Amino acid sequence: MKAALLTFFALVLCASAARAQERPQAYTGATIIPVSGPVITDGVLVVHRGKIVAVGAKGSTNIPGDAQTNDASGKFVMPGLVDTHSHIGGGAGGDASAPIQPDVRILDSINVRDSGLQRAQAGGITTVNVMPGSGHLLSGQTLYLKVKDGRVVDDLLIKDAKGIIAGGIKMANGTNSLRPAAPGPFPGTRAKSAALVREQFVKAQDYREKVRRAGTDASKLPPRDLAMEALVEALEGRRTIHFHTHRHDDILTALRLAKEFNFRVVLQHVSEAWKVADEIAKAKAPASIIIIDSPGGKLETTDISFTNGAALERAGALVGFHTDDYITDSRFFLRSAALAVRAGMSRDRALYAMTMAGATMLDLQTRIGTLETGKDADFIVLSGDPLSVYSKVLETYVEGVKVFDRNNPQDRLFAVGGYGAGRDQHAHFDCFDGDNAEGQR
Repeated sequence: MKAALLTFFALVLCASAARAQERPQAYTGATIIPVSGPVITDGVLVVHRGKIVAVGAKGSTNIPGDAQTNDASGKFVMPGLVDTHSHIGGGAGGDASAPIQPDVRILDSINVRDSGLQRAQAGGITTVNVMPGSGHLLSGQTLYLKVKDGRVVDDLLIKDAKGIIAGGIKMANGTNSLRPAAPGPFPGTRAKSAALVREQFVKAQDYREKVRRAGTDASKLPPRDLAMEALVEALEGRRTIHFHTHRHDDILTALRLAKEFNFRVVLQHVSEAWKVADEIAKAKAPASIIIIDSPGGKLETTDISFTNGAALERAGALVGFHTDDYITDSRFFLRSAALAVRAGMSRDRALYAMTMAGATMLDLQTRIGTLETGKDADFIVLSGDPLSVYSKVLETYVEGVKVFDRNNPQDRLFAVGGYGAGRDQHAHFDCFDGDNAEGQR
């Protein structure tokens, strides 16, 4: 009974927070990193009804008369972080029945009450590409989510202007998808992996042609094939292929397939990107890299290097970062940019990689990734410079709503660990600050 009452009051408080969005909020005095332009010292950020309405220097930026002013002096404000490859939410994709399963939708297995989403908020992540696993050549359709507090997955979905749920397709090559000892039709070799992918895309081309020829005559349409429909969306550029790949030869195979079938690709991981950075840039393929700062893992990542970001930047490729959470903990995502800078990447491009580059890779560049008028009010407040090991994410906002507050004891648990930090299946209420065990999360 007590738990039910706590939940009720939490919902009431959250509703009050939502109503507060009717009043403009101004954050003043902070060092603002808009990413789209120069750093602003003693800056002003004004948000209203989920959107950024003003950003600039104090004295030259209009603050509405009815705005609530929030003093952020001594702090840093920057766009919310974009994680282009994560597994938060506990979702699972394809099974062992086949190596290529385009009809599988990670949407059908996301648990938005999984604690991973709160850890992501604690790390300043506001948008995420949730992927199925990489044990298949194609393990299913990915999902682009806002890292909000929601009861059901629909509360977090990102939709385009036509109301279509945003997401890509997860593909992989290299060691994970070979499965030489697995039962069923898994490839066993790298060459066979590529051959199976080609076979399916040729089938998709044929399916698309049959649909085109049928025109408006429903009697001539081929039987509906959900797997082929997804691949056709990739062939037509309506879904981006997010391609898990590590070794330099696997990277080139992914680029070869993208060119052959003219699908849009984002290279994920690219552990040996430094070996083929020029080829990646020439193909105009965005590369989302992962920073691994501890030993272990698979043999194909032996030559991974902190210099990947710098090498890709020099070559002129679009570079982003991702966590592959739990491989890299979402709470420490900013560390990826810091380590890349330490290895030679420029500061500006590293911060761009954490924000606008990821937004571009998810086709969300008009909505997120920078602090500009008209964009979604996704931003974070930090205690200091974002690349400093001493800095902490203090607050995280998604569409103007605070979803993480380090001063809140429940939120702090997700930032630092301790009791409650991993208690899944408990609803997350950022505006509830009850202090008993049932209220902890």
